[in-house]
Order: sequence, then C-alpha cells, then structure tokens
Amino acid sequence: MTGLTNNMEIGISTFLEATPNPVTGEVISHAARIRDAVEEIVLADQVGLDVYGIGEHHRADYAGTSPAVVLAAAAAMTKRIRLTSAVTVLSSDDPVRVYQAFSTLDGISNGRAEIMAGRGSFIESFPLFGYSLDDYNELFEEKLELLLAIRSSEKVTWRGGHRPAIDNLGVYPRSVQNPLPVWIASGGNAESAVRAGMLGLPIAFAIIGGMPESFAPLVDLYKKAAARAGHDPEKLPIATHSHGFVGETTEQAADLFFPSTQAQMNVIGRERGWGQHYNRAAYDQARSLRGALYVGDPEYVAEKIILLRKNLGVTRFFLHVNVGTMPHREVMRAIELLGTKVAPIVRKELNRNAAKE
Repeated sequence: MTGLTNNMEIGISTFLEATPNPVTGEVISHAARIRDAVEEIVLADQVGLDVYGIGEHHRADYAGTSPAVVLAAAAAMTKRIRLTSAVTVLSSDDPVRVYQAFSTLDGISNGRAEIMAGRGSFIESFPLFGYSLDDYNELFEEKLELLLAIRSSEKVTWRGGHRPAIDNLGVYPRSVQNPLPVWIASGGNAESAVRAGMLGLPIAFAIIGGMPESFAPLVDLYKKAAARAGHDPEKLPIATHSHGFVGETTEQAADLFFPSTQAQMNVIGRERGWGQHYNRAAYDQARSLRGALYVGDPEYVAEKIILLRKNLGVTRFFLHVNVGTMPHREVMRAIELLGTKVAPIVRKELNRNAAKE
C-alpha cells in the first residue's frame, strides 16, 4: 500500500455535486456531472496527483450513487492514480456486491482500486434499500466483518443477523491487489478510530469544520488501539478529507469558492438543524492558517497541508473542490494547480525535513 513515505499522497474527493449554481440557478444534469468527473480524474492522473475519491449518495443534489462505475470509466484512461470510494455506505449495501464492484475496478485499473467504508453521515440510503436506522451501528459492524472475510478468502462461510448466511461460497472476481485496500472513514467518532486501529485498517478523517489539530487525540486513540491489537501504528496510513480550492491568488480562490460553499453549507445546515446562517466571516475564519478550509494560492494551500502533516502525521490528503457546483473550468484549473504547484511544494518540504532527521 502506498502513502508511507515522505512523499505524502495528495488527491481529490468529490460527491459529484449537482446543486443549483448559486448565482444563475442553473442545475447541471447528473449525466453531465458524471462526465465531468471522468475528465477530472484523467487530468488528476496527468498532473501527478495520487488519488481520486467519489462519495456515495442517493439524493437529487449528488450524482454519485455508483462510485465504482464512474471510477471504472476513468480507470481505462489513466495509468497511475489510485481510485477509491469516499465513502461507500457499507451499512446499506451488500458486502458481496461491494467487493465484486471494486475488485472489478481493481482489474480494470490493474491494481489501483480502494474501498473507503463508512456508516454514512447522510441517511437517505437506509429507507431506499429497506434498512432501519435503529440498526445503524450494528449494520456497519456486521457488514464490515463480512467484507473483510470476503477480501481475505476466496471461499466464504459467514453468518450474521441482517443478511442471509453464506456457506462456503466463492466470491469473484478476486482483486489484483491482495488484499484489496479497505479504509475506515470517520467524521470524528472515537469508536470508529478505535475500531479501525484494532482491525489494523487505514483511517480517513473528514475534517470540515473547526481546527484540524483538534483531531490529534483521535489519531492518538487510533494508534494506541492498533498497538494494543498487535499492529504497527507507524505502518498504518492516515488520511484527511477537507473542503478547499486552489486559485492563481488567494483572493481569487476565496471569492470563487465562497458562493457555492455558502449555498451548500446552508442547505445542509437547514437539514441538520444547525440554526446558523453560514456567512463570509465564518468562511474567512475557516480558511485561516489553522482552519479547516484549504482555500488559497498554491503556496498557501501547501503551507496548510504541511501544517496538517506536522500536527496529525497524515500520509494522504483529499481536497474536496466541489462544495456545491463549481464551474467545471475552474475545478479543472484547481486540480491542475494542486498537482503541478501544491504537491511539489509539499513533497519538497517533507523531503527537506526528513533529510534533517
């Protein structure tokens, strides 16, 4: 598995947003957004980014119901970039089908597929697929157990409470990678960090508010749980996912990214009862050096990523550029700048620091 060298992995994450343009009200079709994503992945590969992740959602304002299918479309046109879900809502899916979809992607990409499994911060998939939110935690634990059993053995015997039993049946195709990488995704839940550590699985933290450094205790929990279970915590990758945008100047980036960010944060805020309007002052505070928004020119975004590495020891960083619907042209330029400007600055600094040690 990659990500454990001084050259920290840097990539893009998206939910395939198809929200109304906050200025014109125009709404991109799901089909167009999916095609745009394939172009983004191809460009990300060309400019040297390490990973591209697509989150699973089942609602009108996102087009990412089938991340593996979109990633597979790009897999045949790329050479190096790793392709992952971000996340797969495992609780409401069938682990057999999840493994089959991503092992197929692994075959198409010749060993570049990953699964990022989470319980899901959005809950629309549960009623859609006939699951009760009363079983929210139990579903995830059981299905993660089955997914890990499938990836470790061609023939599977398993029994649980929410899915028919499997009695010595084969699951195909098998992945090129052995094992197929499975990450645990967490929004900051201590139980998730401990679970991932005990299982010896990589973890990805979604940091979309507050100060990233506040996640240090969770990283510590994760590493201690891994050590107690007999895993070497220094060999376990840690990723973070944060919103942000790279522009030619910090002022330009901030102005371009604010309208769609404000619109999306207010939609989610109303849905979740946050009771607070997201305004420019909150936005500007979040993009300060210690804030959770990575918005600015290449040098500033690189500085923030280097600080993140120092504070949390992360080995992979996802920049979520489409918070709300951003113009495709601007997204492509941000990806280009992330790969050609930001990533080289980060890698040079990390290598310089490593040479001192």
